[in-house]
Amino acid sequence: MRIDKSALKWTCKNIIETILCCLPNAYKGTVYEISPPPEIIAKRIASGVIDKERRTVSWGLPERSDYNPPGKAWIEYRDTPGRPLEAMAWCVENQKSWTAEKPGDDSRSVRLQVEGVSEDYYHMEPVLIRKDDLYFGNGAPPQYPKNHKGETIWKGKRYIVAAIIKIHFRPHTIRIDGPETEIIERLSRSLGTELLSYQLRQQSVEVMRQVAQDKIDSCNILAHSLRNAVAKSGVISSLIKLELGFLRNQWERVVLEHSDKRRMRRDAVRVLNKALEDLGEGCNGCRKHLTRIQNRFLKSSPTPEQGEKWVRMQIEERWNQLLAEKPIDEELVKEIHLRIQQLKRSLYLGKDPDTLAAYDRMPDIQKKEWTQLIYGDINPLDSRFIDKVIEILEDPCLHLVYQEKSRKSLVYLKTLAQIIGQLEQDTNFALEQVLKGSRTAG
Repeated sequence: MRIDKSALKWTCKNIIETILCCLPNAYKGTVYEISPPPEIIAKRIASGVIDKERRTVSWGLPERSDYNPPGKAWIEYRDTPGRPLEAMAWCVENQKSWTAEKPGDDSRSVRLQVEGVSEDYYHMEPVLIRKDDLYFGNGAPPQYPKNHKGETIWKGKRYIVAAIIKIHFRPHTIRIDGPETEIIERLSRSLGTELLSYQLRQQSVEVMRQVAQDKIDSCNILAHSLRNAVAKSGVISSLIKLELGFLRNQWERVVLEHSDKRRMRRDAVRVLNKALEDLGEGCNGCRKHLTRIQNRFLKSSPTPEQGEKWVRMQIEERWNQLLAEKPIDEELVKEIHLRIQQLKRSLYLGKDPDTLAAYDRMPDIQKKEWTQLIYGDINPLDSRFIDKVIEILEDPCLHLVYQEKSRKSLVYLKTLAQIIGQLEQDTNFALEQVLKGSRTAG
């Protein structure tokens, strides 16, 4: 990715500080940049330690580290027979996280493998960016490197790894798939959003410089390059929708904190997954696929209308087909349909009148306005809509855990949307002038 070094460093420090402030047992954080393929060099960008009072973060890179600038190339840290395995290689190649909840058994601790000395407790999370978003309109994608078996990594995958976040924890306070890892995973998406935003901004700046250098040829460059940037307005819209989904998730955790409905979605998926296991022999592939779909629903936060349509098409229709092919006990059929209805109902809990009435930490008028914004079917590129969401996020009575982080992300995305909108106007004007000049010359 082409990003200004100062902007990259500031963004990495910001995400580290956010994570350290949010997770009381985290004390140190590091972000590594993963360079574009085929080299995919892993380079430490920022590293910070929070003090005991958890108010100030001290910054600086360790004096000795293979990942300090200029970094470590893929061929130097990938899994290779006869060489210690590294957590970095796992995260980069598999695009999955790595958690050292038992340092003494950490199979990817270099120090443990070489010196027999265990390290500390940590979690590493890859920051993923969609290939289509990153390479849209930029010609053929790059050549990806191979692992030691000669297999091309990231082949057939929708994402590339842009960075790695590593967070260190106090002993026995981090576990695989624990709530802390989920928080880090969500914040890694936010970092990916910011990196992509800077990438788009950098592309726009480079295009404008090219225009200034060559007034004549720049017309064609402007028409081609800026059209690509404008086409990415759909990407911005998707990023805003993703942030709104994150806000819905935060809001529901707050208003349902003391409600017996807070586990409705998770319990429904658990029962449906158990029902799939109990179906017995036959259609193993169908059951595994439906289980994956149901588990995926737990990590999504769509609007109620979109989510209900998704549940109907992806889950309910598959269950109907499965039950038609394999008849089961009538009581179990009723239970399955009940749980599917609970999945649909769970989408509306955040704006349920009874739930909102029970939540007394926010004025009723503001609760109504807030839920209409985040649960409504509104154009995410509408600047007035984004301004209103940002305005409410500035109010501390909202009590969201990552309220300030979401506000900053929406401010960045709104600015980027305005830049793209202005670029579109400039492009249309330039093309109109070119067409006028061509007609005059003809």
